[in-house]
Order: sequence, then structure tokens, then C-alpha cells
Amino acid sequence: MSDYFNETHQQARLTARRFVSTHILPFIADWEEAGEFPRDLYRQAGGDGLLGIGFPENLGGTGEGDVFLKVAVSEELMRSTSGGLVASLGSLDIGLPPVAKWARSEIRDEIVPSVLRGEKISALAITEPGGGSDVAGLETRAVRDGDHYVVNGSKTFITSGHRADHYTVAVRTGGEGHGGISLLLIDRDTPGFARGKNLRKMGWWASDTAELFFEDCRVPASRLIGAENAGFIAIMSNFLQERLMLAIMGYMTAEMALEASLAYAKERKAFGRPIGGFQVTRHKLVEMATQVDIAREYTYRAAALMQAGKNPIKQVAMAKNFATEACESVTREAVQIHGGMGYMRESVVERLYRDGKILSIGGGTTEIMKELIGKQMGL
Repeated sequence: MSDYFNETHQQARLTARRFVSTHILPFIADWEEAGEFPRDLYRQAGGDGLLGIGFPENLGGTGEGDVFLKVAVSEELMRSTSGGLVASLGSLDIGLPPVAKWARSEIRDEIVPSVLRGEKISALAITEPGGGSDVAGLETRAVRDGDHYVVNGSKTFITSGHRADHYTVAVRTGGEGHGGISLLLIDRDTPGFARGKNLRKMGWWASDTAELFFEDCRVPASRLIGAENAGFIAIMSNFLQERLMLAIMGYMTAEMALEASLAYAKERKAFGRPIGGFQVTRHKLVEMATQVDIAREYTYRAAALMQAGKNPIKQVAMAKNFATEACESVTREAVQIHGGMGYMRESVVERLYRDGKILSIGGGTTEIMKELIGKQMGL
């Protein structure tokens, strides 16, 4: 596979591969059409140890610091061919880290192990209807009232938003800008909190995505994650891992589209010979393979910097941009190679093409990533 992976990583990869082949692939087409997958899949993933990767051992995880263990398992989960399923199953990876790191010990010890076992679902709620990637401009307000915060506002495009049990919610407790943002842990049954319907999307059909509404929602002050008005730092530290995962989803989506195209080019005949025999098709496939390989290897390099304890903001943003752009390019060409069959919902490349688009938007858009890279370059 790569010099980056050791025997432990490969064993975890095999576990994830068996999980996907046994519990997902036989059913994924039906789940995509239904727009959801069974909640019990979280328990199955937790039982196989797939949800605890990267979390502290004392909370039920595998331990912190091994970035490539997460990379290996994430690559195999993407073999499910459903980015939406992977995103919802993995929503704990963005919702839970702030709780594990900065919540009060009694809250942390209650919440984290149950999520890692797959008994509960965790979600992150940052994006707002008028905000998009402008995290520092969020408007959901939390006002201290004795031993509680009173929360008013709304969130949108929240992965696992409809059926999560615990929400890590970004709120404004201070003045304008990033200095006035805090994180609150809000449970689904908290009075004044409501979930909207499951949102219908271009891709990621199997993903649970919802709007959230807070109307005089009273949250115990003990559910503050970290210090008041220090939430922006926690959000930014979370983004590095999230963007790395989106880069992985990008090159894996592209890799699966490439593999499907290679197989189809050998089988499909036109003008008396396989379409792979035509130079134009061969050159398409070569370019697709080049983009996949470069995206994967550069993402590995960014992951290696994280593994070494660096803070590779620029490299991870570059990896996300390159991998997601490669994803869009490769899946587009895959549909083209498949012709009319590529436009059919029974074709895996049709799903990959739809699913790939969100990757350049989620976790910070391509444009936001370029601004971030520019700042890191001193521009």
C-alpha cells in the first residue's frame, strides 16, 4: 500500500473492509434510495472498534496520535461507495473531539464512551443559514441566566442533525467576531430545541442532514465546552482533522470512479473493439490515474506532518483543494467514459459524481481554503 502504513494499520484496514463488505455493500443501493441507513449500523461499527479511532483509551478509544490508523480505516469505509453514509457514520469525528478534550470530566465521561460504542450519535452544529463558511460571523446567541445559558438561533446543513443525541453547538456568548464564540453541548431532548426535517440534497442521499432551531433553549452552564468565548480556537483545531478527512474522501471517490472506468473500458465495445483501445480513452484514464495518485500521496504527506506533531494548516488546505478538484474532474470523466450508462442511477459512477461535489464545499469552501493558504504564505 504505502510506506506510511504498518501492520497495525493493515489489520485495522482489514477489519474495516470486512465491516463494509458484510454490513454495508449488500444494502447500500437500497439505503441510498431510502435516504437513510439503520441506526444499528453505529452499534456495529462501535463494536468493531471503528468509531473509537483517535480518541483517548481511557474513554474507550484506540489512543491519540496515530493519524494513519484513521487514514487506513477511512479509506476502507469509503469503499462503501456512499460518501453520505461515511459522513453520517463519522459525524462523531467532528462533534466529539471538543467534548473529549475540553468538556467537564463528568460530562466527558458520560458522553464520549457511549458515542464510541455506537449507542449514541454526536453531531457538530456550526453552519448557519446566512453564514456558510463565515464561522466568525455566526449569530446564534447564548445569554447566561444563572446556572443556564438561554440559546436562540438556528443552524443548517448539520450532518447527523436529525437523529443525533448530542450536539456540539457554536454560539455567540460575547461580542462580534471570533473572540465572542463559545461551544455548548446540547442534548436532543432539551426544551426549546427542535430539529427540522431531513434535508434533500444533490448527493450524499444516505446522509442525515437537518436544520436545527433554538428558541429560548435553556442549557445548563455545566455544558459549556472549554472556557467562555474561547470556542473559536476549538473549532479551528477541529477543522484540521475534518479537512484531512475530506481530502481522503476526495481521492477515494476519484479512485473508485477510476477503477470502475478501467473495468468498463475493457468490457464496453464500440466500432468493433473495447473503448479502452482508443487513444482518447487511454489518455483520459492516464490523466485520471495521475490526479488520483498525486492527490493521495500529497494527502499522505500532510497526514505525516500531523503525525509528527506539526500544525500543517497550509498543506492540509492544499490537500483538500487538490483532492476535491481531482475528485470532480475524475468523476466527470468517469461518467463520460460510461456514456449513457454513467447517467443511470444503477451505475456507481453516477453516485460518485453526485457525492463528490460537496467535498469542495464542506469544511470550508475551495475559495476559503485559498484565502487560508494565502495567509499562511504571508500574502
